[in-house]
Amino acid sequence: MIVDLRSDTVTRPSAAMRRAMAEAEVGDDVFGDDPTVNRLQARAAEMLGFEQALLFPSGTQSNLAALMSHCGRGDEYLVGQEAHSYRFEAGGGAVLGSIQPQPLAHRPDGTLDLAEVEAAIKPDDPHFARTRLLALENTLGGKALPRCYFDHALELARRRNLSTHLDGARLFNAAVKLGVAARDLCRGFDTVSVCLSKGLGAPAGTLLLASRELISKARRARKILGGAMRQAGVLAAAGLYALEHNVERLAQDHANAERLAAGLRDAGYEVEGPHTNMVFVKSRAGLAEHLRKNGIEVLPGARLRLVTHLDVDAAGIERALDAFRRFGNLS
Repeated sequence: MIVDLRSDTVTRPSAAMRRAMAEAEVGDDVFGDDPTVNRLQARAAEMLGFEQALLFPSGTQSNLAALMSHCGRGDEYLVGQEAHSYRFEAGGGAVLGSIQPQPLAHRPDGTLDLAEVEAAIKPDDPHFARTRLLALENTLGGKALPRCYFDHALELARRRNLSTHLDGARLFNAAVKLGVAARDLCRGFDTVSVCLSKGLGAPAGTLLLASRELISKARRARKILGGAMRQAGVLAAAGLYALEHNVERLAQDHANAERLAAGLRDAGYEVEGPHTNMVFVKSRAGLAEHLRKNGIEVLPGARLRLVTHLDVDAAGIERALDAFRRFGNLS
């Protein structure tokens, strides 16, 4: 059996989640009458403390719709160099939204230096793009950013009249790690994007949460981007199941990441983390191929990112460690 550590996006729906999908009551969500989608959106909004939520096919699209809801042509958003919405989403804000990113360096803990953020805000001058939005992320590279950091960042944004967006693709990992309610990590942001298809195990889907006014703008952006779906209740049912059954169990993934990191260190590997459900390992020539031949899937590179999830149990961690140890004995 393969142990797939490439990402927490590789999870497959459980039998119980598949039953929920098969039995989902559906309608036409473009007309707003898919009851399961409506239940999911209402449940998420209540759970995370927002007026409304909107279901998207993907986190990339949800983030882009948020950017387009906050910013117009020629506007700018401030964002971290390693943020997903800047680095890993094909430049969608610039390509499709005509929105300029202003990337800033992250500090080792994943935060941005707020003095650098403030210094990057452009003056009201026709030579410059108009700085409209501060976009942050939690978790970042698996690192759970604390509420106190966001309190300071949000205060800065309010003082400088910036809107705020949180890419919370793995928000629940952060909440479980920090021992706080997910809604507390969202508090004060204008928009928050939460992924259902990573650690929560749904096959697809991301929720954007915001005020009624911003969700209305995001709904239009979703249509422009081709993300409006018809009988989407089959996906929404998976999302509801994920929210109801797969949040607290994220602690198991974190514990497995801790076991993996400790075992790799004991085997002589250079390791960073664990950060929630992620472990980073300095690779060696031939390591990724050795792992693949021994049933351990990783993304090759100079630095391997190993991600634990609900389809990797404690036995899978031991199989992975055994493969790493055997390579160490060969090299």
